[in-house]
Amino acid sequence: MSKPLDIPIWKKAPFIRLLLPLVIGILLQWYVKIPVVTGILGAVCFSTAYSLFLLFSIAIQFKLQSLQAIILNLLIVSVGLLVTWQKDVQHSNSWFGQYYQDNDYLLVRINEPLIEKSKSYKADGYVEAVVHGEQVIKSEGKVLLYFAKDSLQPALKYGDKILLNKNLKRIKNSGNPGAFNYQQYAAFQSTFHNVYLQPKDWILLTDKNINWFRQFLFTSRAAILTVLQKNIPPGKDELGIAEALLIGYTNDLDKDLVQAYSNTGVVHIIAISGMHLALIYGLLVWVFAKIPFINKSKITQVVLILVCLWLFALLTGAAASVLRSAVMFTFIAVGKNLSKQSSIYNSLAGSAFVMLCYNPYFLWDVGFQLSYLAVIGIIIFQKFIYNWFYIKNKLVNEIWKLMAISLAAQVLTFPVCIYYFHQFPNLFLITNIVAVPLSGIILFAEIGLVAFSWISFMGIYIGKIVGWMVLLMNIIVLRVSQVSFAVWDNIPSTVATTWLLYAVVTGIGMWLINKNKSAFRLAIICLFAFVLLQAYANWQIKKQQKIIVYNVPQHQAIDFITGNNYYFLGDSILLQDGVLQNFHLKPARIALQLNVRSDLMHTVFQQQQFYQFANKKILVIDKQIDFEPVQQKIAVDLIIISKNPKLSIAQIANVFNCDQYIFDASNSLWKIGQWQKDCKALHLNYYSIPAEGAYICDIGM
Repeated sequence: MSKPLDIPIWKKAPFIRLLLPLVIGILLQWYVKIPVVTGILGAVCFSTAYSLFLLFSIAIQFKLQSLQAIILNLLIVSVGLLVTWQKDVQHSNSWFGQYYQDNDYLLVRINEPLIEKSKSYKADGYVEAVVHGEQVIKSEGKVLLYFAKDSLQPALKYGDKILLNKNLKRIKNSGNPGAFNYQQYAAFQSTFHNVYLQPKDWILLTDKNINWFRQFLFTSRAAILTVLQKNIPPGKDELGIAEALLIGYTNDLDKDLVQAYSNTGVVHIIAISGMHLALIYGLLVWVFAKIPFINKSKITQVVLILVCLWLFALLTGAAASVLRSAVMFTFIAVGKNLSKQSSIYNSLAGSAFVMLCYNPYFLWDVGFQLSYLAVIGIIIFQKFIYNWFYIKNKLVNEIWKLMAISLAAQVLTFPVCIYYFHQFPNLFLITNIVAVPLSGIILFAEIGLVAFSWISFMGIYIGKIVGWMVLLMNIIVLRVSQVSFAVWDNIPSTVATTWLLYAVVTGIGMWLINKNKSAFRLAIICLFAFVLLQAYANWQIKKQQKIIVYNVPQHQAIDFITGNNYYFLGDSILLQDGVLQNFHLKPARIALQLNVRSDLMHTVFQQQQFYQFANKKILVIDKQIDFEPVQQKIAVDLIIISKNPKLSIAQIANVFNCDQYIFDASNSLWKIGQWQKDCKALHLNYYSIPAEGAYICDIGM
């Protein structure tokens, strides 16, 4: 009997061959910044060359198919260059940043309902015109608006227009080591400026600009939230999880509870993802198959399913992971209607290709990456893992099937999770066994609640059931997260180690599934390289000596670092394991592998406001100090000024001979501005933390 022909995956899934050059083009444009003219010339030349091949005979095309493939790949690379260049709004002649200058007026449309923050209201604004003197320049572009809470009389709504006169600020990163790159994240949303507005800074205009479909989405979303808030029993944690689970509304989520879900490996439940779309898709298929007249027409069923699926995706905010699932299910639904069983790999690659053509910046979206990696991991490894055991009992078998899916999803996602979040949930199997099916039941119950809330008694009883189930899920997650070994935290990771981990996982996977010995050897080599890289990094860390003045708004935070040890000088609230520490300080300590905080370090010597660290002399001024005149100036390397002390730079300069003045983020901006003027007048070196980011002094090794 002849051996069945093994068709390569790229033959069964041609979209994979189109996706790879598109990704290469996107990466080239983002990192190399290739001129648009080059991209256009490439697209024209390669498309012309490819078209000429179609004029040749089949025999010649067959002989030159390798050259034809190369030209096609180069054409798609050019397409990747162009879509990435075009997506950057800064290249548009109508972008307001091309014309805006300080003191100009801006005509801005409120582009979404306002979101309440602790000290302000936040909204996306869309600039429609720049008013420069008497000239009105029509323009476009996003700006992030923050309104002081006492400024909303009357309350602003979607579609309102305001005229503002407040200088915009460029969105910048904090500069703290290892910190989230918010500037890049905002740029991927086509947002480069923000502004904080007091009542005097803006005027509400009578004119409005409302898109009926966006208004419909916002109104529907608000109506769903009202139903949930009205019928789910009081309890912020239960309501917050229910809102996030159904439509991805996260404003009412408790941060500690979210951390518990993350620590136990089930945060995907409250971040709308492919799992939600799969449940909704299955429900829609079942419902429309039961409705008379509709069940007789496949085309009608497909249209209605896709309309409902996309409406749900848009109501949840259209995150990258949700759009990926919506596009993929669109491919699947249309493929089934055409009676064609296409490869799941082709559907995945096709959906990724479409999404990246629409928005190439999805390539950097964490949800986009994790979503595809999880699905690919399940497709490749789930059956292999499930076949490890044969289980007769149906209930136990279903539990094992769910565990196999969870394990398969983790195989390809854990390196990315470690890179972005620096932790691994050790007990993810336990929580997923309970939380995944329970969250599915809750989701269907919430859909029922929204559908039947107009019947008073049904809304009340379904709301109570939803509240109880969410409470049960929260209790389980919190109990598991409290186990001492629930999470492996503070894992250092770099781009290089992440790629090496993927090489190890891929090699071992090919060896186990396909018995490929070459892949196993490659995995061993990459594992050895991974260990060497980690060992070298640890050796470098052991020798490091740094001073870091962090950029923490309204707070003083300084680390003196020797090896893995650090001495912290700053506000006591930053010693607590809370949002401030986790957001501003923890990423740096993970990146630098700082795991021992010491109140006494042999390398740090303190006498009142003076510190000696290695060969650096530091003066920290965080209160008013009167300096007596001296005959000979005192030499110091750094003077760090914190907490708005009353002082004169000139008076300090008469006493100290300082290499660098540092104004940290605990000072008010107007005081820093005054000190900067004084430093310029006296020709002194200065560094403003709020303006330039964290100050890092690398003393050496």
